[in-house]
Amino acid sequence: MKFDMHCHTKEGSIDAKVDMESYVRKLVSLGYDGMLVTDHNSYRGYDQWEKLRTQMMAAAGKPFVVLRGIEYDTRDAGHMLVVLPEKVRTRMLEARGLKGRQLIRRVHELGGIVGPAHPYGNGFFALMNTRLGKRNEMLMNSLDFVESFNACVTPLQNRLAKRLADKYQKPEFGGSDAHRPEVIGSAFTEIAGNIRSNDDLIEAVRMRVPMIADGDWEDRVRKKQKKIVEELAVIGYWIYNKLFAGLNVFRRRKYAKLL
Repeated sequence: MKFDMHCHTKEGSIDAKVDMESYVRKLVSLGYDGMLVTDHNSYRGYDQWEKLRTQMMAAAGKPFVVLRGIEYDTRDAGHMLVVLPEKVRTRMLEARGLKGRQLIRRVHELGGIVGPAHPYGNGFFALMNTRLGKRNEMLMNSLDFVESFNACVTPLQNRLAKRLADKYQKPEFGGSDAHRPEVIGSAFTEIAGNIRSNDDLIEAVRMRVPMIADGDWEDRVRKKQKKIVEELAVIGYWIYNKLFAGLNVFRRRKYAKLL
């Protein structure tokens, strides 16, 4: 089955331009079998799918699988992709700012899987650019998969991610990380299995079902930016993430008590 394992929707990610319905229609037209919704610290995109599921499935004309995930902003380990079991959902993941080790422990306690998004991408949202990722080999051993192809980073960054997955013998995800319509369909994960739910995906990752991650580099569609603009964006993200991590501390404590 062919999936896009890194998808952002207008309903769930503040920086995304594509609504859930349009995203599904585009992937169906491109021959995909499904997608993993990975909005930033939010399930709102997937919730929109739940509202549209019946009419969208009828319009698709074929089975299409939408899985519920999240891209979580950690305090010290960059962005992490998280998939929880079908019947498990926690508000904890909607409050950014857990440390990397805390997130991994919580996700595993809930029966889910977690892995780094674009581990060699730009700035502080890439695990291997953080002090924790660079210095702590044991952290990689506790992760379940690696996003080894992301259409929004450079070929070199993807090659390094592939090398990381090979070194630790981790299953590989490929995702477009699309925030704009023209990027949809630029990456994929082919899974040798019948994936119909979050539980199926979790089982496939744990059983090491063969997966292929590949796609096209997004340089063909992305805007050219000056280096100084990119650097300012990275600094801005760092301030934004640290600020909201601090503001969410009481929310995280409250949700932790509900687990």
